Amino acid sequence: MKIVEIKTLRGPNYWSNFRKKLIVMKLDLQEMEEAPTNKIPGFSERLEKLFPTMRKHRCSKDHEGGFFERVKEGTWMGHVIEHIALEIQTLAGMDCGFGRTRGTGSKGVYNVVFSYMEETVGIYAAKASVRIAEALAAGTAYDLDADIKTMREMREDERFGPSTGSIVDEAIARDIPYIRLDSQSLVQLGYGKNQVRFRATMSDRTSSIAVDLASNKEETKRMLSEAAIPVAKGMCIVREAEVDEVIDKVGFPLVFKPLDGNHGKGASINVKTREDALAAYAHAKQYSRKIIVEKFITGYDFRILVINNRFIAAALREPAHVLGDGSSNIQQLIDTENKDPRRGYGHENVLTEISIDKETHDQLAKKNYTLDTVPPKGEKVYLKGTANLSTGGTSTDVTDIMHPHNIFICERISRVIGLDICGIDIMAQNLTEPLEQTGGVVLEVNAAPGFRMHLAPANGLPRNVAAPVIDMLYPPGKSCRIPIIAITGTNGKTTTTRLIAHIVKNNGYRVGFTTSDGIYVQNSMLTKGDTTGPISAEFILKDPTVEFAVLETARGGILRSGLGFGRCDVAVVTNIQEDHMGLSDINTLEDMANVKGVVARAVKHDGYVVLNADNKHCASIAKTVDCKVAYFSMDENNPLIKEHCRTGGIAAIYENGFITIKKGEWKFRVEKASHIPLTFGGKVSFNIYNVLAATLASYVYGFTIEDIKLSLETFIPSAAQTPGRMNIFEFKEHRVMIDFAHNPDGFNGIKEFLSSIESPYKIGIITGTGDRRDEDIREMGRISAQMFDHIIIRQDKFLRGRTAEDIVRLLVEGIKSENPNQSYEYVPKEVEALKHALSLAKPGAFITALSDVIDNAIEVVQSYLDKERERTLTKI
Repeated sequence: MKIVEIKTLRGPNYWSNFRKKLIVMKLDLQEMEEAPTNKIPGFSERLEKLFPTMRKHRCSKDHEGGFFERVKEGTWMGHVIEHIALEIQTLAGMDCGFGRTRGTGSKGVYNVVFSYMEETVGIYAAKASVRIAEALAAGTAYDLDADIKTMREMREDERFGPSTGSIVDEAIARDIPYIRLDSQSLVQLGYGKNQVRFRATMSDRTSSIAVDLASNKEETKRMLSEAAIPVAKGMCIVREAEVDEVIDKVGFPLVFKPLDGNHGKGASINVKTREDALAAYAHAKQYSRKIIVEKFITGYDFRILVINNRFIAAALREPAHVLGDGSSNIQQLIDTENKDPRRGYGHENVLTEISIDKETHDQLAKKNYTLDTVPPKGEKVYLKGTANLSTGGTSTDVTDIMHPHNIFICERISRVIGLDICGIDIMAQNLTEPLEQTGGVVLEVNAAPGFRMHLAPANGLPRNVAAPVIDMLYPPGKSCRIPIIAITGTNGKTTTTRLIAHIVKNNGYRVGFTTSDGIYVQNSMLTKGDTTGPISAEFILKDPTVEFAVLETARGGILRSGLGFGRCDVAVVTNIQEDHMGLSDINTLEDMANVKGVVARAVKHDGYVVLNADNKHCASIAKTVDCKVAYFSMDENNPLIKEHCRTGGIAAIYENGFITIKKGEWKFRVEKASHIPLTFGGKVSFNIYNVLAATLASYVYGFTIEDIKLSLETFIPSAAQTPGRMNIFEFKEHRVMIDFAHNPDGFNGIKEFLSSIESPYKIGIITGTGDRRDEDIREMGRISAQMFDHIIIRQDKFLRGRTAEDIVRLLVEGIKSENPNQSYEYVPKEVEALKHALSLAKPGAFITALSDVIDNAIEVVQSYLDKERERTLTKI
């Protein structure tokens, strides 16, 4: 078997609008296409032996064991690989349940689709599942445990930590979108101007001064002491010679910890001798120049969580330990403890496996113990010096028994230090009595405190401590989103996008929009190029200055990665035409409508999808959506429009020369098409379609007809406003038009416009694109012969797997099929072709460059126009 390609989808996609995280593996079964599972001796038995847990897979049988029944009856290997990929992720601690396998139309080639939780693990699972299936088919041994171990390690490297993950999960539960901004814990919640950011448990509200204070334990201790908050007696030292001084002043037992330390690194507790004190000092010195030495307070280690100056949770923490049974040595006790189903690798379970490291040996050495020591029955043997859960510690929730006075103290501490999310470490006999009565003290105040001990304590009630964080970041009334209008279709996307963005901007919003020529915010191009995919959409949604997003969304990005947004307010589908057919297994117009329909199905329930009623494949998308529908048409008598409006629907129509909104049986005329510059006096029908689509999208969003009318009148087609979209340059004796038309439907639109142009000599510069079908390239040649007196073929870019000679041959075949005597020539380079066309221009000539590299063409023509103007000025 051969893996042809693996794609990672991260948003609403061709396979599912709801399951956003999918792996799509194109798999060529090769000889296995002729070997379904019931024809492979022993395959079913080997599969069940390796994966006994797969009995839970119901498959189409809809009962446990259903998948195994399918295997015995006979199913294809792609289906088996789909189930293996899901199961090995589940065994690695990531329960993924969605999968499907579909043919691509090519014999033996399938798309194996399955869900994932962590991207790198999903890709690994895809490759591993093929290896496992091959081993099962061949009857060879396979080390499944090695794969599971690797996937667990990859998961821990990639996944959010428990604290970050809990906040993200709470945001998702509240329908707040998020974007991961790096490979660690920096996350954006919300979009555009309504975004907030956080890292681990520090928010963009967290004061940097407060973080500095909390990081400086000496300063924190001083401020708390001055505020009459009980703290441990101690001092800060910088030299080993000061160890004796601190022993004299504070007295044993002691605690040594680095001033700038965190997560318990470099700390030593219950130090009782000078020798141990020197060793503790040396250990802490590895992490900080200054060392805090405090009186070791006997009692229990508590962590208090305060969010937005309110007490949220309290936990009793205990370092990793084992309990002697009188017969097992410490190593055996650790092994037994690690078998507790609550313990797992990293953060996958409530508790973390206890690892044996230098700190473990140091702790045991303090009692003159080793791993071979057999502790007495009932003795608690501590294996770590601090109570961090990540090293195997445990926690017990004590929120409900916290004394009100202690709650008051902790809430006051959060204000004294100034932290919005604050972890307070307290050593005390209990929290049920005021600290002053029990001799309890505040040991530390922590910025970015871990949430895991509260989210999943070993004992007691779990607390949803992420909820108050979201309450703080998004209080009632604060929006997390910005309006999004998404535009897709075959032709007209960019012009429609630019027109909608113009309308939005004229309504007072700072608009960010993506197009096939670049990313823009307001009037500034920020990135140049084809920016119609999910990365470009995220670029706009991550911009904190953007108030409204208008996103051109092309088929390539949808198929490659899915959408870059979870949902939109309005979606526009301009049309569905034959373009890029045969690519990425999209072979029919029905397939193409399903791809474009991904955008329509991403519209929120009370939003609108705007569809072309004159295009049956576009109109059919209405059956697949869960939102309101509005149609546009050049024909007010279109049966779909009439029925839609009869039942109270909204439409945009072209009637009696007007762009008109029809709401039920009422008509609201917006503007006469001939008064709208984009229609070129009402002569360009495809731009009338674009105006209808943009007008309707703006109207159903909520803009007034008066504001839309003004925007339509002020949107001037030009190289600056609509680059590459019917840009006409007026020379003294001839004209040049540059347009991005690149498929038969686009060529037909240009042909219709040129039929209205009076010119004795029409020259056309055409090119093909290698990823079109032969018949598409021929058709563009045929249409060219219908509209030009002379054709210049050029082909220097976008070969995409073909040779230039092959594309030119197909264009010529199309030209000759229409007119065997058609005048044409071949000039390979675009710039040279333009210059040659200009040299052929006669008085009154109209040159049309159908170019796929707009910038170069505009630049060349503009330079010729500038030179002509300079000559005219010189003569004057």
